[in-house]
Amino acid sequence: MRNFNENTITDAVLERIAGATDQRIKQVSEALVRHLHAFVREVRPTQKEWEYGIDFLTRTGHMCDDKRQEFILLSDALGVSMLVDAINHPVPEGATETTVLGPFFVQASPEKDNGADISGPKEGDPMLVTGSVSTVDGRPLAGAVVDVWHSDDDGYYDVQQLDKIGDLAMRARFHTDQNGRFNFWSIKPAAYPIPHDGTVGDMLAVQGRHPWRPAHVHFMISAPGFEQLVTHVFVAGDQYLDSDVVFGVKDSLIREFVRCPPGRAPDGRMVDSEYYHLNYDFGLKQVASNARAA
Repeated sequence: MRNFNENTITDAVLERIAGATDQRIKQVSEALVRHLHAFVREVRPTQKEWEYGIDFLTRTGHMCDDKRQEFILLSDALGVSMLVDAINHPVPEGATETTVLGPFFVQASPEKDNGADISGPKEGDPMLVTGSVSTVDGRPLAGAVVDVWHSDDDGYYDVQQLDKIGDLAMRARFHTDQNGRFNFWSIKPAAYPIPHDGTVGDMLAVQGRHPWRPAHVHFMISAPGFEQLVTHVFVAGDQYLDSDVVFGVKDSLIREFVRCPPGRAPDGRMVDSEYYHLNYDFGLKQVASNARAA
C-alpha cells in the first residue's frame, strides 16, 4: 500500500502492527497509534508546531540524568502518574489511599528506633509524628517497615542540599512495635515547587499553572503478605491542596498538624517549646492469593 492521506494512514500503520507476536505489545501499539493519530487530526498542528513538539521532547530527554528525571516530572504534571497509580491501586474499605512516590525517595534510608529525632541539622518548628499500621479490619501489624521523608520548612529535601548539611536528614526507616505503632520527631514541612527550570516549567507557564505542591510527609509502608503502600499525609489548610501540581491530594490523606503547647508530649517526652503533632493510622491491603502464588 502507498499514497496514504490523512484518512487512510492510520489503518495502514495498524495493518503493519498486526503481525506483532506479543499480544500485549500489539494491544499497546495499536492503541497508541489510534489515539496519537486522533490527537493529531483534532489539533491539526502546523509543521512549525510539530517541530516544536519534537524539540520539546528532545529537550526533556536532555534534562534527564542520575539526579533528575524530567519525563517523570512531565508525567506527574500531566496527571498521568496519578492515573497509573489509580488504575493499579484500587483501595478496599479500611485501606489507606495511595499517591505518587515523588522524586526524593532514597533506598538506603537510615534505620532509626521509635522516638528518634530525624531532623538532623535542620531547624524549624518541632513536629511529633505518631501512627499505627494495621490490616483493613483493624488488626495491628507488628514489625511493619515504615519509611518516612519530607521537606524542611523552606521546602527543600536533604538530597537537594547535601553539600550544605553533609548527610541525610528528615528521613528514616522505622519498624512498628508489637501494637503496630510507631513515632518519631522531626520538623514541620513546608509547601514547595517542583523543579520548574526545564521543559516542565515551560509547559506550566504557558498553561497558566503554578509549580507548587502542598506541604506533606511521605510514607512508604510494607509488611509480609500485604501490598506496599506509597502515600503522603498533607497539612490541613495548605493553600495548594486544591491545586497540587501533580494532582496527588485526596481528602482521606489530609490531617491537621495540631499545634501543641510546651509540656509533656503524647509520647511522654517533655518539650520546652510549642510543637506540632501529626497522627495517622494506616491500613494495608492484603496481597491477593494468586499474586502471592505468582
